[in-house]
Amino acid sequence: MQPKNRREFLQDSAAIGAAAGLSVLRPERLAAQSAASAARVPGSNDRIRVGLIGCGGMGQTDLRDFLKNPRVQCIALCDVDDGQSAATRAWVTQQDGQNPDLITRDFRSVLDRKDIDAVIVGTPDHWHALPTILACQAGKDVYVEKPLSISIGEGRAMVTAARKYNRIVQMGTQQRSALHFAEAVEYVRSGKLGQIRLVRAWAYQGWMGNIPKVPDGDPPSGVDYDMWLGPAPKRPFNKNRFHFNFRWYWDYSGGLMTDWGAHMIDIANWAMGVKAPTCAMSAGGKFGFPDDAEETPDTQQALWSYPGFTMLWEHATAVDRGPEARDHGVAFHGNNGTLVVDRGGWEVNPEVVKVNGKSQYKLAAFPRQQVANDQSHLAHVNNFLDCMRSRELPRSDVEIGHYSMIACHLGNIAFRLGRQVCWEAGSETIVNDAEAAGYVTRAYRAPWKLPQ
Repeated sequence: MQPKNRREFLQDSAAIGAAAGLSVLRPERLAAQSAASAARVPGSNDRIRVGLIGCGGMGQTDLRDFLKNPRVQCIALCDVDDGQSAATRAWVTQQDGQNPDLITRDFRSVLDRKDIDAVIVGTPDHWHALPTILACQAGKDVYVEKPLSISIGEGRAMVTAARKYNRIVQMGTQQRSALHFAEAVEYVRSGKLGQIRLVRAWAYQGWMGNIPKVPDGDPPSGVDYDMWLGPAPKRPFNKNRFHFNFRWYWDYSGGLMTDWGAHMIDIANWAMGVKAPTCAMSAGGKFGFPDDAEETPDTQQALWSYPGFTMLWEHATAVDRGPEARDHGVAFHGNNGTLVVDRGGWEVNPEVVKVNGKSQYKLAAFPRQQVANDQSHLAHVNNFLDCMRSRELPRSDVEIGHYSMIACHLGNIAFRLGRQVCWEAGSETIVNDAEAAGYVTRAYRAPWKLPQ
């Protein structure tokens, strides 16, 4: 049997996607969504007015794709670093001819604006939950960057707020809006791989990590450092803990486990139709650079138990060559073959069986489907804008994001405690381990409180 071409594959998989509740992301559908987003947006005068909270790298990336929709207007920018908000305002004015009229260090000023329909939360990870929850309370829809939260309790509080106030909340895991990831998920769910016994996910990021230690010092001019810390513990300023590199410190993030795990484990959850593991174990450490400035492990493996299969996570900083000779990906190992997917494409490698002394494949080979001109991030933004109009749940709805983060957080809890932790999904509690249960929700520094 010859492998099917892309059109034949999508035609056959449409029924599978419908039965599984999956979105079949054909190219024509993505184009239609872009057109729909331009034509159907809420807000007075048929405009959608957004405020950006967090003007760093991903915040700017998100805003750029929002502004590709001609109906979107940016009217507010918020960042504790005046330099970042000024730079963002400059390119918005230069490239889009817009002039945001509110520039602030305090996100609550953005939420007070009655004319803002939605906010983009592109802050450091420890500042994702509070602006999202308070935005829901203020009647705003929210596009929040990954990872959704830095604790399981934060994630559940975000879901509760979105549902209570009937808000659209999309997590920035744009792989959910990539055609080839949807194709791969549908193939996994088709049953062709046979019984899937192991799922592997990984991120080997050679350009990240290895940060030399530097002494504490004064915050840069134009930075409200106390506001940057927010609910995190009070500490002296150190540039290694600020901007981008915050992700290597437990106070603000969870290392590569939550940084890239938010993406790759999300795909594993999607394909396998699961919400959370029953148990987690993890090992690793600062093996590559034991004396550098990072706290989170530069090398880590986590193992999760699910009914009928196990899932394995691997990561390494300052190393590029991971499983399948790829720096990131997800592999689904079935009795009949293995499907491997990453941001560059996907493929199926069949198992071989002996029949009458001759080797033959257990299923038809499916050669790698390369991705060209990936527009998944723009499609993800457009999906959010469409859902603001329809009030349907977006592809990376806040609850989907919450479930994808549970495995990440449990893996880190197991790593930090050096033992297995077990999870009861119904009550969202860690079982028979009071110390581990203390990690489910983090303490907040006064006066900040996590709304319940």
